[in-house]
Amino acid sequence: MGQRKRSWLTRGEKVELFEQIRREYEFGVGTIAGISRKLGVHRRMVREALHSAEPAPVRAQQRRLRKLNGASDFIDRVLRADLSAPPKQRHTARRIFDRLKSEVAGFKGSERSVRGYVRRRRQQLGLEHREVFVVQTYAWGTEAQVDWYEAWAILSGERVKLQVFEMRSMASGAAYHRAYTHATQQAFLEAHQFAFAYFDGVFRVLRYDNLKSAVKRILRGCRREETSRFIAFRSHWRFQSEFCNPARGNEKGGVEGEGGYFRRNHLVPLPEAADLDELNVYLERCCREDQSRMLAGRTEPVGAAMLVEQPHLLPLATESFDLAEVSFPTVDGLRCVRVRTNRYSVPLRPGSEVEARVNADFVEVWHEGRRVARHERCFSRQQQILDLEHYLDVLERKPGALAGSTALAQWRQAGRWPESFDRLWHALNMRHGRQQGTRQMIELLQLGAGDAWGRLRTAVDQALLLGCHDVAAIRHLMLSDQFDRPTIEAIDLGHLARYERPMPVISGYDQLLSRRVSEVQA
Repeated sequence: MGQRKRSWLTRGEKVELFEQIRREYEFGVGTIAGISRKLGVHRRMVREALHSAEPAPVRAQQRRLRKLNGASDFIDRVLRADLSAPPKQRHTARRIFDRLKSEVAGFKGSERSVRGYVRRRRQQLGLEHREVFVVQTYAWGTEAQVDWYEAWAILSGERVKLQVFEMRSMASGAAYHRAYTHATQQAFLEAHQFAFAYFDGVFRVLRYDNLKSAVKRILRGCRREETSRFIAFRSHWRFQSEFCNPARGNEKGGVEGEGGYFRRNHLVPLPEAADLDELNVYLERCCREDQSRMLAGRTEPVGAAMLVEQPHLLPLATESFDLAEVSFPTVDGLRCVRVRTNRYSVPLRPGSEVEARVNADFVEVWHEGRRVARHERCFSRQQQILDLEHYLDVLERKPGALAGSTALAQWRQAGRWPESFDRLWHALNMRHGRQQGTRQMIELLQLGAGDAWGRLRTAVDQALLLGCHDVAAIRHLMLSDQFDRPTIEAIDLGHLARYERPMPVISGYDQLLSRRVSEVQA
């Protein structure tokens, strides 16, 4: 066998070769030179095999970076200057490579060589180190961690970016997730209450980032200036709050890892739902499915650990916390009230003082103990959110303002004004004139105010199908199921039944008529 290079052998193949060499030495050829000739290996390898049955570990070879000979001094100066620079304004390996190309004449090194050299020099200078973390153990019911993370979902066929609230028990590993369109303070507090109901208790300590919903200002050390509503909420549910140091997400690593796990396993592919409520039903179902999950190092699933932890939690409060943010605006000349930076319409006269309640997803307006308006909450700024119902009594006196009203435009955009209403409105204008036809259309809209829009739309569609454009007829179609029609019932005649007589038989008259006809013919 000729002399061959064996540097390409894997470790497993090399072990087998060593065994063959050792056998040849003991039971075969018996000499180093003979084994070298027979197996085609170098005498150094034969001696190595005879010394040990296992090959020596391969040492990583350090390449001589000849092309960096003129650039290494430049790199060292840059890295030493970075010792006194802010952490976020230090050179990256890519930035050093770009500077070498532009500032060092004749530089021809590769970016890979620069990256390797920069990594080694940073380790030597102490600029690159890995932090050591200490594993923690938590008692039952002691601590849970809270956070938000972003996720996407398809709601009503549209791709929407959502903010997902999560609360994770550090002892059992169980977690609760709930999605919102915006991470507002109302959503933040509301999600807490849903989470407490899911766990059937309250944790003694909740750990947070420095969220704006809870923290107004970071003070020295662990001290925080918290928002008054969060303090009241914490007092109501009787838990304590702790906050991580700024930019130290590892201090609540449990909930950070939980968000990534849940997103990868339950939000891929993008979930589809009709609305946010349906999506949250799906998310809670996924949370319950995860109760069968077995965490690393545990001997029981998450659901079993939840049952063990539940008696150690604080009991739920007897009453829920009022989550709404309350203000007392005055109705302006446009029949709107200003809530935060937006205007919402109300069916009240200008000058009325009302109570506005801002919730996570909607805004309610109350007056004299009753709710007079409810709008979906707008998260933009300086917007008008108008409801056409709130202006119908005014439009009855000013019918010309209906066609160009912003409230009507918003109804069209939201899909609340069907095409059949335009066809009926056009027919009424052609029949009665523009002003009177619009007044009759407004009269029909007043019939549909409140919860009757579905019935009004059905009645209009039915009337147009019959070719009818009369307001009275549409009102009849709409209200016909509410008419109180007396039912006809059979009456028992009792003793009067003996006076019944059979119906008269007139077949005899037919015989007389036929005889009379025959006589006349004769």
